[in-house]
Amino acid sequence: MDKDKLSKIVSLCKRRGFVFLSCGLYGGLGAVWDYGPLGVMLKKNIKDIWWKTYVEQRTDIVGLDASILMSEPVFLASGHLKGFTDDLVDCKSCKKRFKLEQLVEKETGPLPEKLSCPECGAVISLKDTPVRKFNLMLKTYLGVVDDDKKPAYLRPETAQGIFTNFGNVLNSLHKKVPFGIAQIGKAFRNEITTKSFIFRTREFEQMEIEFFTHPQESDKWYEYWIEERKNWYIEKLGISKNDLRLRAHRKDELAHYAKACSDIEFNFPFGWKELEGIANRRDFDLKSHSDLSKKDLSFFSPLTNEKFIPYVIEPSAGVDRTVLAVLSGAYFEEEVNGKIRVVLKIDKRIAPYKIAVFPLLKNRGELVEKARKIHSELNREFISVYDDTAAIGKLYRRQDEVGTPFCVTVDVESLSDNKVTVRSRDSMDQDRVEVGALSGYFKDKFSD
Repeated sequence: MDKDKLSKIVSLCKRRGFVFLSCGLYGGLGAVWDYGPLGVMLKKNIKDIWWKTYVEQRTDIVGLDASILMSEPVFLASGHLKGFTDDLVDCKSCKKRFKLEQLVEKETGPLPEKLSCPECGAVISLKDTPVRKFNLMLKTYLGVVDDDKKPAYLRPETAQGIFTNFGNVLNSLHKKVPFGIAQIGKAFRNEITTKSFIFRTREFEQMEIEFFTHPQESDKWYEYWIEERKNWYIEKLGISKNDLRLRAHRKDELAHYAKACSDIEFNFPFGWKELEGIANRRDFDLKSHSDLSKKDLSFFSPLTNEKFIPYVIEPSAGVDRTVLAVLSGAYFEEEVNGKIRVVLKIDKRIAPYKIAVFPLLKNRGELVEKARKIHSELNREFISVYDDTAAIGKLYRRQDEVGTPFCVTVDVESLSDNKVTVRSRDSMDQDRVEVGALSGYFKDKFSD
């Protein structure tokens, strides 16, 4: 574990505009975070690549954007009203509340009668402070008149909106099994234990696919999606394969709906933790919604003259966890000329800014004018930033910290030779490039 690295990442995120504590002006709202200008761009780039990979570039997956607010019957059918709970334990000494799984994750066998508080070290007796159930869903009421209000919930996962729209998608697009429905959206859980920055939060975003298959083919597709999703992080986001591993769930870990489940884990600064889960959900969800709603959600295959309720393979990725994984894997401290250089070596495909443009001297109007013109032209093709608020060395370090792959400097010689200096973030090598050739130069760089 490297908790010091995490604290440095948190500090960088606030200092450079990636992530801010929500409602920080009023002391903050626990485990809720706001994404700043650079965080928004990084997050959008990750989501765009996911959507392009699975919706735009495939013929067997379609998109959906279901509502966040959902009615009570949805979660009655899904089992969330009854079983979506955490086991909680209170420490009488420090008054902190913990998930039971936190306190016994290293234990084996029967539940011990006494546990140790991870906060203050006091002994927690389960006889004196029994385990309690706590439902994680956020509940509200819809309606104008108090007597007529009906309960509704902020969805705790994006999946149920896909299941309740399965029949609509099937009937409107005439899709044939196997096919998938993809969705990116917010979900909400009233988590008690929320630590490790944006890893576990009360409001979070998911990238989920529900892939519907014939029951006899579900094992094949389950294995396919495990490998497909692991490779996506490596090939599309540039995450090191050494920072990823697979962990299959034991039978006693499986959710009530799952036939099998595997986690893609990332080596975060606080240890190996789940980045994404891939589950074989069987036909539990479609069958449950079909039974409660009295609507037929089965699929008829004209090729085999067979009617069945599809099994579902679900790759479910956390956007916020992916952002944290990218930042964690990209954060480096290097010694350059006797000083420490902090650099985010983010893959150039998802870096917030692709190029930064500076004038060497901000008090030379002709340099500023030329630099601004170059920035304006480059920004038509590449997301770029112009900056003249510091000396050139500080400007370079600032862009290193936010992961900008290339910097363009307009100097005095540029006025005579019409060339600029292009500096690479990772190698710090510099090229002298004609202004008119910059577009082609960067197209080559970003096509690698």
